Amino acid sequence: MNLIRHTVDVRPNELRAMWLGFVFFFVVLAGYYVIRPVRDNIGATYFENLWWMFTVVLIVMIVANVLFSAIVSRLSRRRFIPIAYRFFILNLIIFFVLMQYMPPGKQPWVDGCFFVWVSVFNLFATAVFWGFMTDIFTNEQGKRLFGFIAVGGSLGGVLGPIITTSLVHYVSTGVLLLICAGMLEIAAQSVRFFPAEFRPDNSKSPEDATAEKPIGGKFWDGVTHICKSPYLFGLFLFILLYTLTSTWTYFQQSELSRAGFVDKASRTAFFAKLDLSVNTLTLFLQIFLTGRLMKFLGVTVTLLFMPVLSLFGFAAMGFAPVLSVLAAFQIARRASTFAFMRPAREVLFTVLRREDKYKAKSFIDTFGYRCGDQFGAWSYSGMQAVGLSFSTISYIALPVVAGWCALGVWLGRKQRVLAEKQVTGDPSSEGYGAAGK
Repeated sequence: MNLIRHTVDVRPNELRAMWLGFVFFFVVLAGYYVIRPVRDNIGATYFENLWWMFTVVLIVMIVANVLFSAIVSRLSRRRFIPIAYRFFILNLIIFFVLMQYMPPGKQPWVDGCFFVWVSVFNLFATAVFWGFMTDIFTNEQGKRLFGFIAVGGSLGGVLGPIITTSLVHYVSTGVLLLICAGMLEIAAQSVRFFPAEFRPDNSKSPEDATAEKPIGGKFWDGVTHICKSPYLFGLFLFILLYTLTSTWTYFQQSELSRAGFVDKASRTAFFAKLDLSVNTLTLFLQIFLTGRLMKFLGVTVTLLFMPVLSLFGFAAMGFAPVLSVLAAFQIARRASTFAFMRPAREVLFTVLRREDKYKAKSFIDTFGYRCGDQFGAWSYSGMQAVGLSFSTISYIALPVVAGWCALGVWLGRKQRVLAEKQVTGDPSSEGYGAAGK
C-alpha cells in the first residue's frame, strides 16, 4: 500500500473509491477485449460491407442514446448503471445461442449484427464507466487519480487479448462471449460498493446532496445542451475528429490485414496480438508517465500528445503503406490514446454539472464517436471510389489532424477557466450556461 501511495498522489479517504474504480475499469475492458478480435475479424472478412455496417451502427446508436437518457432521467446512478451492464449480458447470451444454433447460411447475418452490437456496446460500456467516475471524483481528484484508474483498464486490456489468443483455436466464439458476460456482471456488482462520501468538504457542490436521486429532465436535454454550449460542442467535435481519423486507420488496417492473412484464425490472432501490444505499452506509459504529464505539464499537453503523434503516423503511412508500419502506428496511436488522451479528456468533463456528465457526455462519447465513424467510413469509401491511393488518403489526414490539435488547445484553456470558477464557488462553473459564455 505504501508503494501505491508513493506512485499515486492519493488521500486515505480516497483509497477505496480509487481501487473500486480500478477494478471496475479492469473488468469492463477485459470483457471488451475478449470479444474485440472477433469483431475485427468480422470487419476484415466483410470488408466490402463495412460502410453499411457503420451506417447501421449510427442508427442503432441514436436509438440507444434515447433509451439511455430516458433511464438516466428516472433512476439513480446506482440503479441505472447495473441495469445497463446486465442488459449487455443478456445480449451476449442471445448471441451465444445464435452462434451455436443458427444454420450456416444465416451466419453472415449473425456476424453483421454482432459487429454492430460490439461497436455500440464498447462505447456505452466505457461511457457509463467514465460518466460515473467524473461524477464521483472532483476535477482536482481526477487529475491525480484518473491515470491510475486507467491502469486498471489497461491491465484488463492486456488480459482480454491473452484469453482470446489462448482459447481461439480451442473453443467456439460463443465461449468468449460468455467470458465477457461474466466480467460485466462483476462490473455491475462493483457499483454498489462505492463510498457515498469521500470528497473534501471544500469541493462539495449543491448537487452532492442529491447525488443518489434520479437526475430528472428530458431525454433530449443532452442534445440541447450541446447545441447551446460552445464547450460541449467543442468536446463533441473533438471526439468526432478523433474517431474520423481512427476509422481511416481501421479501414487501412482491414485492407492490409485482409491481404496479409488468408486464414481467419490467424487474422484473429494477429488482431489479439495487436491489442496485447497496445495495452502492454499503455500500461507502461500509465504507470510511469501519465500522472507526471498531467501534474507537471497540465491537461492540455497530455490531451495533445496523441494528435501530434498522429501527424507523424499518417505521414509515415503515406511514405510507406505496409502492414508493419501501420501496426507500429496503430500501437503507438492507440496506446497514447488510452494512456494520455483518454484520462486528460475525462478531466475536461469534471467541470460540468451532473446531468451533463451522463446525458451530454453519453451522447458525445457514443453518438459523437459513431458520427466520426460514419463520416470516416463514407469519406474513406468515397476517396477510394474516386481512385485516391492508400498513400494519398494518409496525406489528406494531415490537415484534418492539425485542426484537431488546434481544437484541443482551445478545450484545454477553456477547461482551466471553468475549473477556476468551480474552485471559487462561482455557480456559472457548472452546466452548459457557463461553458457557453
